[in-house]
Amino acid sequence: MNTRVLTRKQLIKDVKTPVKIAVAKGDGIGPEIMKATLRILEVAGANIEPEFIELGEKMYLSGNSSGIDSSAWEAIRSNKIIFKAPITTPQGKGYKSLNVTLRKSLGLYANVRPVTALYPYVHTNYPDMDLVIIRENEEDLYAGIEHRQTQDVYQCLKLITRPGCERIIRYAFEYAKAYGRKKVTCMVKDNIMKLTDGLFHKVFDEIALEYPEIEKDTQIIDIGSARLAAKPEQYDVIVTANLYGDIISDIAAEIGGSVGMCGSANIGQEVAMFEAIHGSAPDIAGEGIANPSGLINAAVAMLAHIGQAEIADKVKNAWLVTLEQGYHTADIYQEEISSKKVGTQEFADKVIANLGQTPKNLNRSVLTHGNGTIQIPEYVRYQQQKELVGVDVFLDWQGDDPDELGKSLAGLDVYKMKLKMITNRGVKVYPEGLKETYCTDHWRCRFVGVDAKINRSEPKYAHIDFEQVVALLSRLNHLGYDVIKTENLYEFDGKRGFSLGQGE
Repeated sequence: MNTRVLTRKQLIKDVKTPVKIAVAKGDGIGPEIMKATLRILEVAGANIEPEFIELGEKMYLSGNSSGIDSSAWEAIRSNKIIFKAPITTPQGKGYKSLNVTLRKSLGLYANVRPVTALYPYVHTNYPDMDLVIIRENEEDLYAGIEHRQTQDVYQCLKLITRPGCERIIRYAFEYAKAYGRKKVTCMVKDNIMKLTDGLFHKVFDEIALEYPEIEKDTQIIDIGSARLAAKPEQYDVIVTANLYGDIISDIAAEIGGSVGMCGSANIGQEVAMFEAIHGSAPDIAGEGIANPSGLINAAVAMLAHIGQAEIADKVKNAWLVTLEQGYHTADIYQEEISSKKVGTQEFADKVIANLGQTPKNLNRSVLTHGNGTIQIPEYVRYQQQKELVGVDVFLDWQGDDPDELGKSLAGLDVYKMKLKMITNRGVKVYPEGLKETYCTDHWRCRFVGVDAKINRSEPKYAHIDFEQVVALLSRLNHLGYDVIKTENLYEFDGKRGFSLGQGE
């Protein structure tokens, strides 16, 4: 794990004082790989004091729906560091992901996943691959705000914030600066999501101006993912939103050789969490064959983070030497390359035996060469003039003729409000919709002030009062319409704060 990033200088403590770490052994193969990793850290001289906490499957099944209790929260918040093996979330019972809960509750906004090829010791078609994916960790669709709105339609809200964009994008450039990386690539889908992903892209362009020595690039996420899978050596640092980052991180890890080899750092302003990116693999739990490499790499990142970069290099280089010697677990074993197939604890034994050595063929770890710490300034909110100009009213309507609904709503006698358009699943169906458009029972009806000039490529909207919206909703309810949701339409400093309908 190639990161020495610090967001809190307080984490670097007196070298004589052990750093207390909240340690979760995890589920499935978790206890096995945690045991192996902690043995390596102890012999390597890591100056840490583990405080073991219980979270995950046992907590879920004991009746704790969050998977973590108050004592574990207290240990994490007190120690500021959590080192976590993979956990299991029971399926089919509506439990929320504890990983997501930890990241969001603790403000761990930056997920850092380096992927470096270990060719030929770990098979990959891309021997020159060496990149870092920096993923926003708290918002986007992972806000988990979902609703069933009609018999046919379900909704998931995508939330992108300016402070969230500023923090993760600045983190990416600061990371590149600290480690001599040459380029940062932003991946978005702002050709479709012009407001949310558009904001991410805009903030990227703004912050990139502050780092003229670093090359910048922006790609649409679909073609970017394809290029990543085909030519990963063209990438250096990638920064992207939560869902996209989740997907391309696993793509990168897989084409780099194995998801089981990668560790992950989750960095916040107060707390940091380090973990392997793979799952708990209950199907091989207890067999002693699991690869501890992902957790070892997470431990390397953790050591660097707490100011023990020399020990981190010592562990990482011993691990690289072990791979060069051909001592491989079953998941990466190759008859033509490997010298011996080893289990979890024997692999750890070999790493311990190699402490103090450096690799001959693979690039040695030089975390001690990192250039300073990453500092993320506090977000400053600049006040804008916000004015209400309309409302989108969502109806559960069982009819199938948009013109019927449109003519009915257009004829409403409502104070200073008029119907502008109706969409179904985002596509305009009234006025002048196409008969080929398939419609569900979910209708967005856009109402604006009567003084709005709508016959323009960029309509000019009249300002309205919220009482007009209330009057409209009251009228719709009186007429028997099933209003399931509303979204107020705003302008900010005179600029439209909502998207047009497809075909509008």
